[in-house]
Amino acid sequence: MHMTPRIARVGLLLVASLLLVVRSAATAEPAGPYPPAAEVKAAFLKLLDRPRIALDPETKKTETDAGGRVVEHLSIASERKADGSVERVPILLVRPAKPAGRLPAVIVLHGTGGNKESLRGFLVELARRGIVGVAIDARYHGERAGGARGSQAYVAAVTRAWKTPPGQPQEHPFYFDTCWDIWRTLDYLQTRADVDGNRLGMIGFSMGGIETWLAAAVDDRVKVAVPAISVQSFRWSLDNDAWQGRARTIQAAHDAAAKDLGEPEVNARVCRELWGKVIPGMLDQFDCPSMIRLFAGRPLLILNGDRDPNCPLVGAKIAFAAAEAAYREAGATEKLKIMVAPDTGHKVTVEQRQAALDWLSKWLAPL
Repeated sequence: MHMTPRIARVGLLLVASLLLVVRSAATAEPAGPYPPAAEVKAAFLKLLDRPRIALDPETKKTETDAGGRVVEHLSIASERKADGSVERVPILLVRPAKPAGRLPAVIVLHGTGGNKESLRGFLVELARRGIVGVAIDARYHGERAGGARGSQAYVAAVTRAWKTPPGQPQEHPFYFDTCWDIWRTLDYLQTRADVDGNRLGMIGFSMGGIETWLAAAVDDRVKVAVPAISVQSFRWSLDNDAWQGRARTIQAAHDAAAKDLGEPEVNARVCRELWGKVIPGMLDQFDCPSMIRLFAGRPLLILNGDRDPNCPLVGAKIAFAAAEAAYREAGATEKLKIMVAPDTGHKVTVEQRQAALDWLSKWLAPL
């Protein structure tokens, strides 16, 4: 059959598109093999475990905002450090003025360089829906930064953790230590007379989103979760030369590791060595495609952008596929939603923000 040049070009484009779809599907297969989900959960809990101390909540200030909502500034004790000092978690909490009984609560987590105050608007939106909004400062952020600005204290802490000699107590300021603080915050919320401890949720953005899919995955008290601009595969990024966006979030720590390793600049080896020490297991059983399986059965909304350099889409699709497989096996596909914003980098769109609020309300608010 004779084809005109135009038809031939269209045919070639269709073939190219089909090949692209096939290649994309191939790269979206779940990575692995990973240990069984129950073993992964137990291993992560064991890695982060430390003695629990009394929560010792301290209220700094309570006020009423222009909308009549109650705003609490408080802190709780998280752990006793090796030097005997107590690590405290600053909390910003917004709740309806006159709650009708115990209300659901949602922990909201900021990104690298952020703080709990930056999330106040989201907490207010939750309170308007009858949900107690709770934000904390991550380790070395906000009130916990010692006066440093942005992510300076955080990056310095990761650098110190990298330089910790073998045999000395190893801190994990890169995500993991904040996961412990999240669990302690859940402990605290379950003690409050105005919170329904059986209706707790989490949403996190960027760094906070990673902390969400780490901490909430292994804690069944979190009934609904929204990891935003954070779902990815750390392993895939190293294996496919797509680690640069993640490394830039704490560039100075990577630069220090490169120097110590005798590398002229940050490369995949530097990332592998640094990540392997300060977030051990993140390239294996604690990588997102493995951890995301642990949500199966609980409502999970995943928000990503298709052009996010920090969470390359092909790597993120590996985690998407792992989640989809786990939810199919659990017979709970209606509780999983994946929303990838087109032409979007490392940010949450207005539509995604609204979808997150609707998702949390749908699964938490009804009695």
